[in-house]
Amino acid sequence: METIINTKIPEFSVPAFVASEGFKTISHNDILGHWSIFFFYPADFTFVCPTELVDMADNYSRFKALGAEVYAVSTDSQFSHKAWHDESSSKARVEFPMLADRNGSLASALGVLDTKSFMAYRGTFVANPEGVIKIAEINDNGIGRNSEEILRKLEAAQFVAEHGDQVCPARWKKGDSTLTPGIELVGKI
Repeated sequence: METIINTKIPEFSVPAFVASEGFKTISHNDILGHWSIFFFYPADFTFVCPTELVDMADNYSRFKALGAEVYAVSTDSQFSHKAWHDESSSKARVEFPMLADRNGSLASALGVLDTKSFMAYRGTFVANPEGVIKIAEINDNGIGRNSEEILRKLEAAQFVAEHGDQVCPARWKKGDSTLTPGIELVGKI
């Protein structure tokens, strides 16, 4: 299996539900010009998924402040997304687009489609403003994610994009020291 790091998000065009706009179509052209977080989850009306979407919603303003858009993606329809969104006050806080990857093409292209259940694994992909994937992580469906860690990784990816001669060590947080790779560091860390 080849890596998808530093490859472009594939072309796509899918229906979506966006709380402030209703139903709309979102395509690969819509992700250009800003950082994008693709947040795949198995299905609406399940167990771990609502905890993750609410966690992302609680930090959505922080993602937006970093110039990023969050796209929640499952193989459910846009109608199911709306019904799930409207079903409870916690999920009603979700303002980011909820993409309906009905034929599984986007999940399949990014390697997160479970073809037996036709549901996505918990894949997280961060793409730069040119649509190039800089972070890819896939969890089994019983393992929920933490939006704080996704924020930290987004900040690291943005720092590296801006300061190409520096890298972010483990547990790096915005404002922490970075490393400048070079022979003088070999064996010193």
